[in-house]
Amino acid sequence: MEVNNLKLIVLSNAKLLGDMVDKHLMLKRNTNESFIVPIKEVRFANGEGKISINETIRDKDVFIISDVGNYNCTYVMHGRMTYMSPDDHFQDIKRTISAMKGHSESINVVMPLLYSSRQHRRKGRESLDCAMALQELEALGVSEIITFDAHDPNIQNAIPCMPFENFYPTYSILESLVNDNKNQFNDIKNWLTISPDTGAMDRAKYVADVLGTDVGMFYKRRDFSTIVDGKNPIIAHEYMGKKINNKNAIVVDDMIASGDSIIEVSKELKDRGANKVFLVATFALLTSGIERFDKAYKEKLFDEIYTTNLTYMDESFERPWLHRVDCSEYLADIINTLNNKQSISPLLNRKENILTKQKKK
Repeated sequence: MEVNNLKLIVLSNAKLLGDMVDKHLMLKRNTNESFIVPIKEVRFANGEGKISINETIRDKDVFIISDVGNYNCTYVMHGRMTYMSPDDHFQDIKRTISAMKGHSESINVVMPLLYSSRQHRRKGRESLDCAMALQELEALGVSEIITFDAHDPNIQNAIPCMPFENFYPTYSILESLVNDNKNQFNDIKNWLTISPDTGAMDRAKYVADVLGTDVGMFYKRRDFSTIVDGKNPIIAHEYMGKKINNKNAIVVDDMIASGDSIIEVSKELKDRGANKVFLVATFALLTSGIERFDKAYKEKLFDEIYTTNLTYMDESFERPWLHRVDCSEYLADIINTLNNKQSISPLLNRKENILTKQKKK
């Protein structure tokens, strides 16, 4: 595959990640020429937008990289500073596709954080945003969707005829966790992998397979007669699994949003005698700020958080107990493999036991 066949269009919401991916690709392809296509993102005074592509993409294999979770992008509308929402970011993806005018060989959309992924199924008369968004992209001629740890992978059934690649950076996160805490993993019997709810059980089983631990699960008992902030409030967390007393726990989920639920789970684990509690999530959104985590950390409800750099996080959130695992090379490997028309199975199914791997080293 010729080097110049590959092109990246990196929207401003993913510039840092996109630049890192570009550098990895340049090393892998042994070239000093950047793969990033220059674009111009315009906002008019009434809030309408426009995307212009400033380099030919004719017959190119184009990968559009966008972080729809970036909440630090702004524009001026009617003289007021306005922050871009996920809806604005998704609209810019569609604008970018429109600006290409069908000249590219293929269009691949890289959304590490899948747009509206939590609105993936109906529970009554409500919108089905994620499915509608995927169908829109399919109608616009997108060849493939690349995302990470989709809230519900079954959403791909909305686009049965279009490739939907859902990658898990969990292995990379676990490698970092094990490397940072080698002495703690001398006896794996002292560890438990915990699912904070029924929906995260598959992720917990994956971690348990990789590390060789037992699995426990919390069941969220909710008050379905009330809705608070769009959700039914949790009444209690009921635990099912082996005894936690004097064990280290790894709580695994796809995302930490406000943090209320995972902090409550951490407290339940500590109350049940857990020694250390590590929180692992692909996306740490921390939508209600980091102060509640500072408070929970001071109260020793958890010990460390491990997440990725696949979505934006405010620089002020830097803490010694918050670890952001760099997944830019992993994303570069994915793009490189797809562009070379090679099998992605080795990138999808990374289940080698990390502890065995450490001993071999």
